[in-house]
Amino acid sequence: MVFFVAAVTAILSLVAYNFIGSEKRIETRLDRLYSLDSPQFAHELGVLLGPPVVEGNRFRVLRNGDEIFPAMLDAIRGARETINFESYIYWSGDIGNAFASALSERAQAGVKVQVLLDAVGSSKIDQSVLDAMSKAGVEVQRYHPVRWFTLGKLNNRTHRKLLIVDGTIGFTGGVGIAPEWTGNAQDPDHWRDTHFQVEGPVVGQMQSVFVDNWIKVTGRVPHGKDYFPLLQPLGSVRAQMFSSSPTGGSESMALMYQLAITAATRTIDLSAAYFVPDAITEQALLAAIARGVKVRVIVPGKYMDSETVRAASRARWGALLKAGILIAEYGPTMYHCKVLIVDHLLVSVGSTNFDNRSFRLNDEATLNIMDVEFAAQQTEIFEQDLSVSERVTHIAWENRPWTEKLRDRLALLIASQL
Repeated sequence: MVFFVAAVTAILSLVAYNFIGSEKRIETRLDRLYSLDSPQFAHELGVLLGPPVVEGNRFRVLRNGDEIFPAMLDAIRGARETINFESYIYWSGDIGNAFASALSERAQAGVKVQVLLDAVGSSKIDQSVLDAMSKAGVEVQRYHPVRWFTLGKLNNRTHRKLLIVDGTIGFTGGVGIAPEWTGNAQDPDHWRDTHFQVEGPVVGQMQSVFVDNWIKVTGRVPHGKDYFPLLQPLGSVRAQMFSSSPTGGSESMALMYQLAITAATRTIDLSAAYFVPDAITEQALLAAIARGVKVRVIVPGKYMDSETVRAASRARWGALLKAGILIAEYGPTMYHCKVLIVDHLLVSVGSTNFDNRSFRLNDEATLNIMDVEFAAQQTEIFEQDLSVSERVTHIAWENRPWTEKLRDRLALLIASQL
């Protein structure tokens, strides 16, 4: 029933989208006025997207469940004051139970634990797991639960993936709490993804993003030193965490990508779980190629959790491939990474996909990191993923069967909802 209602709402939303559109929408490609290493770029990230770029941060990259989940669970188990957790996907299974157990134990120890789960994304979690957490003292909330009187909000999901412990340690990236993310991407049943552990002043911005949706759901404002301690510099990396939502700053994600692509001088490397660029973003990528920027994109291959998204994505590849953009399909398993690397300096990570749903429909959160060494590390990981991916040529794309071409074109008709 939930999925039937979701489908009907998506169709109605598509009609409304086509006839009404959003009040704030970027309709023309940005002019190139400065390069990415210009102080103006970092300045405009702050003034246009919200929080400023702050110094004094340090990061730890976590690849696949074998690295991601132990780090997150260790942080939870070490919490002394607060735990704030927001996720789109939280499903039943061993890893879901492990998180529930760790969160419950801390709540019973007196730690203030607040969990915000998307009502649709977490639909596969047993209610008994949530009830056990609540009984232990965890405050569990659902974002936009499916009700007849909230159907107008059904198409707006929180896709954010945030964990903040004691207001001092943060985690964000692409991971969901489900069996698919466990392991080390060793087979098609275990996905490839990247998450990041964060410390330093930017964690305060991460906490603010969590509080944003907590206010929407509960009407209450978590505050005080347990949530927002004074954070001292712990490293040398500049960073910024910003968010987007249809109810406020719906174009922020699209704008950030436009700013980064337009400022690029040398390279753009994109790891994209869902890659369905709109016309404006496609124009920006083509303009980058025209001025000599090397553009490479890794997308999922045959192990894709949404054939509709894959079809719509492939429908947009023609002009990009013809212009010289490298598009490669990841081979071993589902590729769920969401990482943008520009000019060996900017790394953008978080929950955002390269599609209209992330740019304009969902609540998203993205972390921008500006550091040469960190970018070099991410580029090395990109190269490793590229080595097990198959490059798509323009000739192969042109010569795919007519049935695939028709399927791809039909899928593109609903790209605004993907």
